[in-house]
Amino acid sequence: MITRIMDVSSEPINMEYIREASRILKSGGLVAFPTETVYGLGGDATDKEASRKIYAAKGRPSDNPLIVHIARFSQLEEISVDLPATAKKLADAFWPGPLTMVVNKNKVIPYETTGGLDTVAVRMPNNPVALALIEESGCMIAAPSANTSGRPSPTKASHVYEDLSGKIEAILDGGAVDIGLESTIVDLTEDVVTILRPGYINMDMLREVVGEVRIDPGIVYNDKGTTSGARPKAPGMRYKHYAPKGDLTIISGEEDSVVSTINKMAKESILRGQKVGIISTSETAGKYSDGEILIIGDRTDERSIAHNLYDILRQFDELDVDVIYSESFATPNMGQAIMNRLLKAAGQKTIEV
Repeated sequence: MITRIMDVSSEPINMEYIREASRILKSGGLVAFPTETVYGLGGDATDKEASRKIYAAKGRPSDNPLIVHIARFSQLEEISVDLPATAKKLADAFWPGPLTMVVNKNKVIPYETTGGLDTVAVRMPNNPVALALIEESGCMIAAPSANTSGRPSPTKASHVYEDLSGKIEAILDGGAVDIGLESTIVDLTEDVVTILRPGYINMDMLREVVGEVRIDPGIVYNDKGTTSGARPKAPGMRYKHYAPKGDLTIISGEEDSVVSTINKMAKESILRGQKVGIISTSETAGKYSDGEILIIGDRTDERSIAHNLYDILRQFDELDVDVIYSESFATPNMGQAIMNRLLKAAGQKTIEV
């Protein structure tokens, strides 16, 4: 299979490419497309075979549900049962945007799309290409991140091509994504709204809309990078994700101690014949003396850190580093989401100094 790349990064959107991608979806094929979070690998959410193709292309565990992308709130009503009033409140506040709601499903969405669950995860992406594709195709689009399962999520079309070339029909290239971290997932099937995956929409933002909000104890990390030991409710949070090829370790603590520790570990690794990568911020980059030093962003701009995280991990793969040492990024608003991804990429390997 030859994977075609179609450039839809300029305005107005090339609607011929959107129509061609829509034809692929309606015929049961797969198309990768940009959202504001990461690139998604899309198939018709109501087509069992299309969902099976998504799992096969990614090498994704079959019990890990796919998120259904819609363009209108009425589509959520079409595929759900017992939809709570909080869904409309959250949609009014955050859709289109990086919020996924888990609700009870009806028979419209097959179990092949939901990983065998009686619930379905749904969001309305805030990206003109994604919305145009949903509307033009007439499909609700099932779309996990468009990468090989376990690899860093794709924030550019080139990342998708690297992982999935020859496995899918087409990629809509909309340029680099905006946010760079996957959506916040909230469970609306219980009495209290529960965060199953942290993201750009944080707990404080949710509480302003619906009042009481709790977080799944299985995804709560302490300052040493370990959880409460509870099993995450969202199946996707039980798997290793986002991992670069190099062995990643996170060092946390006061800045001077972190810098000196990373410098020491980098020197020791180089003496062992290993190629070293270091993830720094713009404030600390000049303090490191050895290894491949990549700047993830500025600590005063946490969105820059989120935006660049996956791209940095993929750059280290291109540099073929053996080990990676990273600072910790416990920023005020997106810190939980950033560290959730970074800790999973490191396999919870952390050092407190």
